[in-house]
Amino acid sequence: VQLQASGGGLVQAGDSLRLSCVVSGRSVSRHATAWFRQAPGKEREFVAGISRSGGITNYSDSVKDRCTISRDNAKHTVYLQMNSLKPGDTAVYYCAADFSARSAVVRTAAGVYDYWGQETQVTVSS
Repeated sequence: VQLQASGGGLVQAGDSLRLSCVVSGRSVSRHATAWFRQAPGKEREFVAGISRSGGITNYSDSVKDRCTISRDNAKHTVYLQMNSLKPGDTAVYYCAADFSARSAVVRTAAGVYDYWGQETQVTVSS
C-alpha cells in the first residue's frame, strides 16, 4: 500500500488549500484514512480522519470549523479541504491508513496507523 500526499504550498492567512492523498495497492474504502501534521519542534498531531465506511469523520478541535475531509473511491483519493488558514496551520502534513479500525471508527493516535505517505508542506504567512 502506498499513499501519496500533495497539494501543500505557501499561502496567506485566510486562504484555502486542498490536500490530496492518493492510495494505491488497496482500495481506499478498505481502511480509515487520516491526516496528521507536525510543526517544527512539536509532536505529530491528528488533524482529520474518515472511517472505512466513509460515513464517519472526525476532526481536531483546532480545525473542525475550517476543514472538511472527503473521499472519492473511484479516484482512490482522500481530500482535506482547508479554509481560513492560519499561521498556526503551518506544518508538514501526512496522510495515513488504518486497516485495523472498525468500519465506523476514526482513531486519532498516530501509532495505530499502518501506512504513511510522504509529507506535503503547508506554510501560512500572516
